[in-house]
Amino acid sequence: MINKWFKKKSMENNEVLQNEDVLQEEAVETPTESSNKGETEGLSKENADLKKQVDELKDKYLRQVAEFDNFRRRMTKEKVETIQMAARDTLTALLPILDDFDRAAKNESFTEGVNLVWQKFQNTLRSKGLVEMESPKGTDFDPDQHEAITEIPAGDDLVGKVVDTVEKGYLLNEKIIRYAKVVVGK
Repeated sequence: MINKWFKKKSMENNEVLQNEDVLQEEAVETPTESSNKGETEGLSKENADLKKQVDELKDKYLRQVAEFDNFRRRMTKEKVETIQMAARDTLTALLPILDDFDRAAKNESFTEGVNLVWQKFQNTLRSKGLVEMESPKGTDFDPDQHEAITEIPAGDDLVGKVVDTVEKGYLLNEKIIRYAKVVVGK
C-alpha cells in the first residue's frame, strides 16, 4: 500500500517536472519582441495560461507535501500504538496466573509471603498498563466489555444484568485484551 502511494506520488512529480520543461521550452520559443498587436495579445494570453498552469502545479505540490506530512504523522502514531501493545501476548499469557492468585487469595491458608508476591505481581502488571475491568453483580450486560458464557434464571431485577463474574476482564493501555466472562440473568 505504501509502495503504491510512493509510485503514484513519483508519477505525479514526473508530470510536474515534464510540465515545467514544456513551460521552459515554450518560453524559449516565444519571440521577445513583437511588432504586431495581435502577437502581443497572443503572448499576454499565453503568459496568463502559463501563470495559471504554474499556479495549478504549485497547488499540486503543496497538497502533496501536506499529504506526505499527514502520512508521516499517522505512521508515527501507529508506531507508538504498536510499541504500547507489544507486551499484549505476554500479559495475556500471564492472566491465568493472575486468576490463580485471585482464587488462592480467597483461601484462608494463603500465607503472608505469597501475599506479598501476589501484591508485587499485581503492581508490576499495573505499571505496564494492565487494568482490571470492573463487572460487579447487577451491572448491565455490555457486549463491548463482557462475554456471556451462560444465562441463568434470575429475578426480574437481574434480567439482562451481570449475575456473576467467572473471569475478570482486563485492559492494556485502555484497550481490551480480555473480555470479562460473566453469567447473565434471564
